[in-house]
Parts: sequence; C-alpha cells; structure tokens
Amino acid sequence: MIVIEEVGPSATVQDLGRPGWFDSGVGPAGAADRAALRLANRLVGNPESHAGIEVLLGGLTLRAEELVLVAVTGAPAPATVDGTPVGHAGVLCLDPGEVLRLGYARTGLRSYIGVRGGLDIAPVLDSRSYDTLSGIGPAPLRPGVRLPIGPTPGTWPAVDQAPQPDLPALFEIRALPGPRADWFTDPAALFTGHWTVSQDTDRVGARLDRADGPPLRRADTAELPTEGMALGSVQVPPSGQPVVFLADHPITGGYPVIAVVLDADIDLMAQARPGQRIRFRRAGLT
Repeated sequence: MIVIEEVGPSATVQDLGRPGWFDSGVGPAGAADRAALRLANRLVGNPESHAGIEVLLGGLTLRAEELVLVAVTGAPAPATVDGTPVGHAGVLCLDPGEVLRLGYARTGLRSYIGVRGGLDIAPVLDSRSYDTLSGIGPAPLRPGVRLPIGPTPGTWPAVDQAPQPDLPALFEIRALPGPRADWFTDPAALFTGHWTVSQDTDRVGARLDRADGPPLRRADTAELPTEGMALGSVQVPPSGQPVVFLADHPITGGYPVIAVVLDADIDLMAQARPGQRIRFRRAGLT
C-alpha cells in the first residue's frame, strides 16, 4: 500500500484509457500526457499501460507502507524523500514509512508518479482511469486514501534515470485543417500569430485566447448537427476562442472543428498551463 497524505489542486489515478466504448457514450479518458505516464512505468519496470498517479501542478504527498520503487515524470515538480531532494525522471526507492513530497512545478502542468507493480484498483470498463467528464473510474485522490500496489512485474528497470528536456517558452503545436475549416472566413488565421492558454483549461480541453493575429470568424452561421469529436479536435464556439480537446473530451459536439492537433503533439498540449503561449503549425510545413 501507499497512503496519500496531502493533495494539491488535483490528483487522479490514470492509465492509458478505455478505448472502444464510444458506441456506449463513453470516451477513452486516460493520462493527459501519455508519454509521461509511459516513461514513469518504464522507469520502474512496469508495462506502459499500468495505472499511476496524475498530479496537477504538484503539491502531492504520499507515504510508503512497504518497500516500493517509484518514478516522477512529466512537469518537473521538485521532489523530496523524507526532506532530501531527489532527481526528476529517476528511480526512487521508498522504504517503509518514507514520504515522497512533490512541490509545485515551475513549468508544465501535469506530473506523473509510476509505482512498481502499478496501482491495483478495480477497473471500470477495462480501465483504472478517472474520467472527469463522466465521473467514471476511481474518485479523485484525497488525504487518507490507501492505494494498493499490484504484483511485482517480471521485468526490472533498465535504467535509473531518463533525460527530460526543458519545456519551451513557446509551444509549437502541429495541426491539420479540420472537417469544418470551410465554415470560417479565414481558417488560416488559426496558424497566424500566437495564442495563450486561458484559465479555463482542464482535462476536457484547453481554451485559448488570441495573443496576436486575426480573430476566428464564422463564414457559415448555420446550426451544425452534432458530430463525433476526436482527441485533439480544435472546436470553435461562438466566442471565437478555440478549445483544444484533451483526454476527457466529449465524444460528440455541435460547434465546428477548424483543425485537429496531431496525435504526436497531444502530450505537449496537455502540459500547457494557463498563460502558456501556443503557436499552431500546419502539419507538414516548416
């Protein structure tokens, strides 16, 4: 077992999601930054799909009740074990009773804690992820919650430290024109100038404010029938402030999608905190 002693803004259990339930009205959810969770699992010798903890900004404290290996990846939140600073994206051995504490990340939005053996919580629809939109999955973590650890995997960590590049000051996000790009007077305006992530951002999506460049204006103001929504869809409501859909996005929507972020850039987009500057690049162009 590990015991949650303190929680910052938010912490949830996440794995790689529950694909395949769209016909039942359930989205995939899962880790917002999938690469960070995969790395945390690899560092402790788990299969990449094992469940870990997604921590918003930082502020989480946990205590080990038995000897356990953990790794912290994603947003570089400063970490200590019993008050001693430890490195980011490295294998940490917690003895029984030792406490891992995460401070608040200076850059990025989401940190991940991988635990050797994974978190052995009962799956819901084949996943241990919490979906903030539907409420499916284990509840958000609270102080006092005890998390069981699964069986020790047969593999052993291959490395004890992984390189983690610094997050850039300007996120360059590649996207393809979406199915409703022709509903806008100038769809290329999305790729002109910069955007800023607003305070209105969560696991469902990141709303963007125009930093510079032309606004997004509709050429077609007709009602759009409800359509399916993919991960990374850039939907534009009447306000003209685009929303990039993330892990817990709705599976349908009624506003036009001007573009779709490449899957390879979704993890970076999930690390964009309020105030982060974004520039869209048309996929395939420099």
